[in-house]
Amino acid sequence: MYSIRSDVGNLIKEKRIKSGLSQEAFALLAKVDRSYMGRIERGKANISIELLYKLAFVLNCEVFELLPKSTIKLID
Repeated sequence: MYSIRSDVGNLIKEKRIKSGLSQEAFALLAKVDRSYMGRIERGKANISIELLYKLAFVLNCEVFELLPKSTIKLID
């Protein structure tokens, strides 16, 4: 089953790794619990728009870079 959470989580993880941040360091900078950050990256947690903006700020990128380019798939 398709999940936009998984796509967003993967994009966040890719940006974090490219930024050279460990998950723990990233969570600390974003003021988010490390285990919650792990759930976000694995697509197991819904995040608010506010948190998405905060993560983009920490990653020094635009919010749209953390969103899938196209979501044409049907969600069950």
